[in-house]
Amino acid sequence: MNSIKYKKVLLKLSGEAFVGSKSYGIDQKILKSTAQQLKEIHELGVQVAIVVGGGNIFRGLSASEAGMDRAQADYMGMLATVINGLALQDALEKVGIVTRVLTAIEMHQIAEPYIRRRAKRHLEKGRIVIFTCGTGSPYFTTDTAAALRAAEIEAEVLLKATKVDGVYTEDPMTHPNATKFDTIEYIELLKNNLKVMDSTAASLCRDNKIPIIVFNLRTEGNIKKVILGEKIGTKVSGG
Repeated sequence: MNSIKYKKVLLKLSGEAFVGSKSYGIDQKILKSTAQQLKEIHELGVQVAIVVGGGNIFRGLSASEAGMDRAQADYMGMLATVINGLALQDALEKVGIVTRVLTAIEMHQIAEPYIRRRAKRHLEKGRIVIFTCGTGSPYFTTDTAAALRAAEIEAEVLLKATKVDGVYTEDPMTHPNATKFDTIEYIELLKNNLKVMDSTAASLCRDNKIPIIVFNLRTEGNIKKVILGEKIGTKVSGG
């Protein structure tokens, strides 16, 4: 078997990752599949932290565009991430993995408040850590939260799990002739406004030299393949 390439990772799961074949909410089949994939890499000794989005339940930016106060909408979106975090925790613990849900907005009854040193200690003890509520502030996306947490826990890579198999010149869902990149530099990502991560998140990763690997979560075994260094998806780095 190939050796492990990444021993500490930050996985970004968007709200879309929880939807599966549904149009809204949480697909239990996807949840179980994701938990099983995470168990596989956890058993290799990899330290795993996860940032979850909440767009499958409530999308703050969409509500803001429809007329809701942006800060209020963003806080509602943060609360949606907690629902996803608790659902993922349940799925992981059902396959025998001890997890901790940490939140940037305090809610002691259901999750621990985010403290960087505590998060790192959980990882060292072999627990999977799930970060919820983004950065805890409005106007920042969960992509930015993923980049920030990756830097704070000193992750070796940020894994961006999506419904497509990498970064393309255009959206492959609407442009079938779009070309996929195997590798791309942060500056090209920003300059060409490729909608993989927002500019703040991409800049944070660039400034902290954290590579990003964009891959398709829906293909079974892809998380493990990335951990073992197989070339799937698109790698974003400094070149």
